[in-house]
Amino acid sequence: MNTEIRQVADRTAQDGRATISDVARKAGVSKATVSRFLNHRDTLLTPEIAARVEAAVTELGYAPRPMAQALKRGRSRLIGLVVADVTNPFSVAVLRGAEKACQDAGYLVMLFNLGNAADRERVAIETLASYQVEGFILNTPGVDPAAAQELARHGKPAVLVDRQHEAMRSDFLSLDNASAVNLAVEHLAANGYRELMYLTAPVAGVSSRLERQAAFEWKCASAGLACQAYEFVDGGEAGLAQALRALEQRAGTGRAAVLAGNALITLRAVSAFAQLGWQPGREMGLMGFDETDWAPLVGPGLTTIAQPTDDLGRLAAACLLERLQGLDAPPRKILLPGKLVVRASSRRADPAP
Repeated sequence: MNTEIRQVADRTAQDGRATISDVARKAGVSKATVSRFLNHRDTLLTPEIAARVEAAVTELGYAPRPMAQALKRGRSRLIGLVVADVTNPFSVAVLRGAEKACQDAGYLVMLFNLGNAADRERVAIETLASYQVEGFILNTPGVDPAAAQELARHGKPAVLVDRQHEAMRSDFLSLDNASAVNLAVEHLAANGYRELMYLTAPVAGVSSRLERQAAFEWKCASAGLACQAYEFVDGGEAGLAQALRALEQRAGTGRAAVLAGNALITLRAVSAFAQLGWQPGREMGLMGFDETDWAPLVGPGLTTIAQPTDDLGRLAAACLLERLQGLDAPPRKILLPGKLVVRASSRRADPAP
């Protein structure tokens, strides 16, 4: 029995559950004999001994720990999933898709939430590796160089979702950010908006945020639209309200709108609108990335770019499982299209008389 399996067995003994040693003692046999019985090799045992072991197992209610059995076989059938922020609806939706695909394939998912602490990526990989996960699905900021070194040290495959990590040569799946931003800006322009703000969480080197902001600025410039990017920092509600008021003043008699970079930032915008006494789509247009359950319920309904979160999670799991089954090919980059969901927040209504 190796050290890890022994530790599992010791924990079993400490939590009051019957152990293989208890069964062996009760049946008056060795632990090796109990192991043979549990592994369906009772043909190596006499009927009398097999009956004694079976009776002891039943009386003690003994059940082998799945982790210990997996470690004996050299397989845990566990997938480690690391997310930047479990409160982000995008991460939760991707997790659901990945978890379902893993379960269908006979794997379980272990989750590590970074809580937006980018410097914990390495710790997350190290911790999950200690549980013998077979591979990783990573939805992390992707800015910790030590994380790539830790992944390489364990030699386990990983798939990146939404955010790239320059030092990791891994399969990567994401929304096609450039096309999605183009779709959003074209929709706003078609509805008469000429002064636009892109509202984002601090970019801080996060690839998806960089891509969306760059695409926004390029599209606005090519379409002849006035634009600015505004980074929202926690605690900056008053500053955001002031920035929106300034945006309204710059627009004058024209139309202004805000495009928010994710669901959490969209909520910040909604809060700022409420602070100003505005309704999305009346004083100013508003749309955001991520289709959520609450999007139709806010004000007159929020226009969104829906991300294919379930598909991203399922495809990430499928890519990882292919690697675990021996696929040896260059890293793949898979970009999926977003979908425009139009509601009244991006169709500015005439002020009430």
